Amino acid sequence: MLGQSLWKTRPALWSFSKFSPIARKEMHYALDQLASSSSDEQEIIGTPNMNHFVNRVFELHRVEVVETLNTLREQPDKALSFFNRLKEDGFSHDVCTYASIIRILCQCCWERKLDSVLLEIIGREKHLGFKVMDLFEILEEGLEGEDSNLLVRLSNALVKAYVSVEMFDEVIDILFQTQRRGFIPHIFSCNFLMNRLICCGKVDMAIAVYQQLKRLGLKANDYTYGIMIKAFCRKGNFEKVVGIFQEMDEARVRPNAVAYTTYIEGLCMHGRTEFGYEVLKAWRESKIPLDDAFAYYVVIKGFCDEMKLEEAADVLFEAELHGIVLDTFPYGALIRGYCKCGNIDRALEVHDEMMSNGIKTNCVILSYILQSLCQMGRDFEAVNQFKKFTNFGIFLDEVCYNVVADALCKAGKVEEAVELLDEMKGKQISPDIINYTTLINGYCLQGGLARNGHARKAIGLLNHAEKQGLQCEIVMRNMIIKGLCIGGKVREAEDFLDSLPDKCFENDAALVDGYIESRLTKKAFKLFLKLANQGFLVRKASCSKLLSSLCKDGENYKALMLLKVMSDLNVEPTKLMYSQLIGAFFKAGNCINAQLLFDQIFARRQTPDLVIYTIMISGYCKMNLLQEALLLFNNMNERGIKPDVITYTVLINSHLKLNLVSLSSPDAPQNKDKKIMDASTFWREMKDKEIEPDVVCYTVLIDYYCRTNNLWDAIRIFDQMIESGLEPDNATYMTLISGYCKRGYLARALNLFEEMYRRGIQPDMRTISTVDHCILKAKRVVRTGGCQNLPDLHYPELLLLFSLKEGQCLKM
Repeated sequence: MLGQSLWKTRPALWSFSKFSPIARKEMHYALDQLASSSSDEQEIIGTPNMNHFVNRVFELHRVEVVETLNTLREQPDKALSFFNRLKEDGFSHDVCTYASIIRILCQCCWERKLDSVLLEIIGREKHLGFKVMDLFEILEEGLEGEDSNLLVRLSNALVKAYVSVEMFDEVIDILFQTQRRGFIPHIFSCNFLMNRLICCGKVDMAIAVYQQLKRLGLKANDYTYGIMIKAFCRKGNFEKVVGIFQEMDEARVRPNAVAYTTYIEGLCMHGRTEFGYEVLKAWRESKIPLDDAFAYYVVIKGFCDEMKLEEAADVLFEAELHGIVLDTFPYGALIRGYCKCGNIDRALEVHDEMMSNGIKTNCVILSYILQSLCQMGRDFEAVNQFKKFTNFGIFLDEVCYNVVADALCKAGKVEEAVELLDEMKGKQISPDIINYTTLINGYCLQGGLARNGHARKAIGLLNHAEKQGLQCEIVMRNMIIKGLCIGGKVREAEDFLDSLPDKCFENDAALVDGYIESRLTKKAFKLFLKLANQGFLVRKASCSKLLSSLCKDGENYKALMLLKVMSDLNVEPTKLMYSQLIGAFFKAGNCINAQLLFDQIFARRQTPDLVIYTIMISGYCKMNLLQEALLLFNNMNERGIKPDVITYTVLINSHLKLNLVSLSSPDAPQNKDKKIMDASTFWREMKDKEIEPDVVCYTVLIDYYCRTNNLWDAIRIFDQMIESGLEPDNATYMTLISGYCKRGYLARALNLFEEMYRRGIQPDMRTISTVDHCILKAKRVVRTGGCQNLPDLHYPELLLLFSLKEGQCLKM
């Protein structure tokens, strides 16, 4: 007992002649109080008399406290209680008193208590008035005999303490300081340091410590070498790993199973699983000690990470063949691999095999299976598997429940999904915020909040989550706001927003999205401006949607104001937003504002992309401002932006139309002197730049040749397009059929019409009308005797035409 121990110290204290009579009296009085109030390894219980003693102790010199602690060396529990009590009552321990208690704890090997004291010093070093290394200087004084190991014990404890709080630089300083004093920490402490460095990602530092310890002459053990093997494996430096094995051989240290298995794991981690597997088989044949189960697991996982699933399955089979007892980890790795690649059926087979081998499954593996089923659209099967697992009594966590709840919500079975909440609570599983979010989203799907009281139920879920102490995320409230708007209940969404006690900017932004989805563009823009005036800007995606809606409604100047607001709030509009508004200005015939907006992109030190250039060129071409279009085209090339097939198609089409106008104009010969770039120039450029024409580009050329009565060139281009592997579309067939009909090649037109139908391309009413008109015109020619070489008008192609025409009419 503490009182008894201190009672024994009375003679020693009495003999300290340097103590004042008052001090000795106070000490003896304290011993009487401690004897009646203390217990082993417990703190001293305060009493009024004891508090009086402690207050008086402050008047004593700290040396007297040190001397008191020294008399208690043989009873460390009493010394520590005395030390802590003084500290609790305000006594400021200094380096000497700390050194005294540390000496006692080191000598009695109380490691946990020593760690606690050292961590206290480390945490309060800036306020204690001394440095940790000062303790060594105090403790070095008077070391004799068995006390000579005290500093080693202290250094070991300091290494452990510093490492536990990840103060690695200070640990390395300890190593250097102790080396100067003629000793270094034990190899176990050094191993602890190096291992923690690797775990914290400081692999290079761990290697540097190892090399320094070698220079200091510290003898490494098998665990030390194993740590270095792990370090070099993490770096992928397998030559160094082989070097470590050679060092072990020279030092006559036999590698343990962990070292060998770590090497195999390192190979697998760095994509060399096949070689790692060969090493595993070779070492097994050589009877080298391995952690067989873990070695096979890392190989299986390695093959799965490389998506070599069949090889992984073969390794699993081989392990079972050798009688190696596997756990869930190798099976789980293989199941996850099959789920990842979409082979859910094989994953289920492996899972059944695992269960039949008596290996229990777990919720992590089951979550892979359920998620994979849902990702493949097999939600119904996922729900059935979930019920099957539940009936087997397998524990399923909140992740599994959430996957199934999401599947039920997508299937429109929200009420059934909500019932899962009660089931979770019955199994002592607390639903988290993700579970509630999934269910609220289920009510919001397809505008569900607008009917059957779903809005009330969703809000009820939100309130229930808050009552459970969950911090409801902004996204949950936003779902309800947008869901109400999409369902047409905009007023209810506004009321819900107003009812929120702690609504925030993001909730208002959700209402902006809701307005946009409800096609209430004016309301959305008004709220957007209100938030912007308060210094808040909605997400870029919302800005883009709002701008698109404004452009569709013809509100181009409001869209321009939106871009200005974004810029004023230091948010750069996307190039897609610029391209949408530029296109809208051109559509409205306002090329001036389109050009100003285009120039603004340069003013903001950005470069327009290919899409913006193409929209500008197309806009000018549609307005017959080809000179401006060509200037932009040249500017684009100068800036290194490579035109694509769309850009060239726009230019070719515009110049071909210009040529048609020139040819049909009465003063066409006078226009020959004007510098008009020939469309063939662009066609040649495309070939030179290896830009392949698409169906639209070919159709433009076919249309031009048909309009200029160059039907054979049109046919040549059509055949060239098919030879290139492209499939003509309805517009292509329509263009050539019209060309045939205009020239009176009815048989060719009907053959092409039949080919079009045979290829599965449904002709539109315009195509049918064109051929029908051509046939009627031909019949009139026959009746008047104007031509004797027209084809027979009663063959199957005509029947096909009439049936299609009738079908089109029925559809109309």
